Parts: sequence; structure tokens; C-alpha cells
Amino acid sequence: MNKHADGASEANAPMLDEIVANLPASHESANPLYVQLASTIRGLIETGVLRGSEALPSERDLAKATGFSRITVRNAIEDLFREGLLSRRRGAGTFVSPQIDQPLSILVGFTEDMKRRGAASKSIVLEKTSGIPSPDEALKLGLFSGDQVVRLSRVRLANGEPLAVENAVVPLSAVTPEAIGESLYDALRVTGHRPVRALQRLRAAIADAREAELLDVEVGTPVLHIERRAFLANGRPIEVTRSSYRGDRYDFVAELKIEP
Repeated sequence: MNKHADGASEANAPMLDEIVANLPASHESANPLYVQLASTIRGLIETGVLRGSEALPSERDLAKATGFSRITVRNAIEDLFREGLLSRRRGAGTFVSPQIDQPLSILVGFTEDMKRRGAASKSIVLEKTSGIPSPDEALKLGLFSGDQVVRLSRVRLANGEPLAVENAVVPLSAVTPEAIGESLYDALRVTGHRPVRALQRLRAAIADAREAELLDVEVGTPVLHIERRAFLANGRPIEVTRSSYRGDRYDFVAELKIEP
């Protein structure tokens, strides 16, 4: 195997060297070559040698550096992509996926969460309007005939990368569309309607064409569909949000305790 890939970019050379150096010798493994390559890259990601958001060398460069065929390299990358360790950005290439551990026991908005992590948050607003609630929305928010809601749909980004699509519905009596800035929860806090607890339902799914376009992933990429119903201290429901989170970027973590 070549130690360096002819024609590989200088920036990729150290990463290629690490991958090649950690591949098992040909006589040390009976696994198929693509499994060996996937295992090597997986190990480098798990040990932090390959860091989140780093661009992976191209299939061509990996093939030249390892001496493997393009098909072998492609199969290894596909395995890691399915595991969520790698992600693709259209027109930019393949990247190591930094995972975000999101505790399920803490109610925090996206903007505040990213601020805590030292990431720059941004939103692309798809809809911010008021109107009549659907029967399901009226039921979940405990609304009466004639009550209106605010609908807020956004793509949520961290450091320029789209991570989630959120579709929030709150009573118009709690906040107006004009009062909502980057953070919905900040706007609700100002009016005295910030929630204090919530119930969340999570469901595994795959990205449809619309989600894939908004999240900048391929159709069929794993996503998490989450419905959150949030409540005020007096028990009144104040928010219903349905979101699609990138499955390659989020791990939702829950602490479990033995029942006495």
C-alpha cells in the first residue's frame, strides 16, 4: 500500500497517513477489505484522532493511499454513513459527524442549548404567522372556539450547519409573531409564558424529500421525529412542537433509575 496518495491534497495527507498506518497487515485479518477500512476509520473517530466536522479524504484519495479499489472504499464509507459516523454535504463531500448528546431530562430551547455548547445558532424562518388552530392543535393546547395560534416553522443551524426543522405552535394570547426573535422561549419568558416542563415523544424515521432539502442530507437519511408538548407551572399547555432532527448528529440521552 502507498504511504501517500499521489495527487491527494496536502491538507488530507496527515489524515490519510493515520488511516493507512492503522490498517491491519494483510495477514492479520480475515475480514473483507471494506470491513477493515471501515473498522480503522471508526476506531480513529472513536478515539478522537479524526474529529467532528473534519472532511474525509475523497474516495479517489483513499483508494490511492490504501491500494484498495474504489468499490471497497465506497462500501466502507457507506457502512460508516449508515452508522451515523459520517455525513454528506451536497457539493462539499463527506465529513466526520460530531454527535450532540442531548439530555432528555432538561427542557431547554435550541438557541440556549447551542449557546451553552459554544456554538453559533441561527434560524431560517419558513413560516411565522397567526391563524385558526387545527382540531388537534386546539385539543393539545386546550384552546376554545375563537382562540388563535402562532405557527413558527424554522430550520435550526449551529455554526452554519442545519441540524433540525422545528414546527412550533403556541397560543396567540401568549405571544405575537412580531415579538418572536431568534428564541421562542425568550419571547415566551418576556410575556410570562415560558414553559417549565414538557412531554416528548421520539420516533425513528427517514428523511423525505422536503426534510432532506432543508437539512442538507440525502433522502433516506435517518432522522428523529420529536413531538414536544410543553406546560406552564399551573399545568396549562403552552407549546406543541414537531421537529425533525438529524439522526447522524444527535444522541438523546436519558438517565434511568431502578424503581424502589
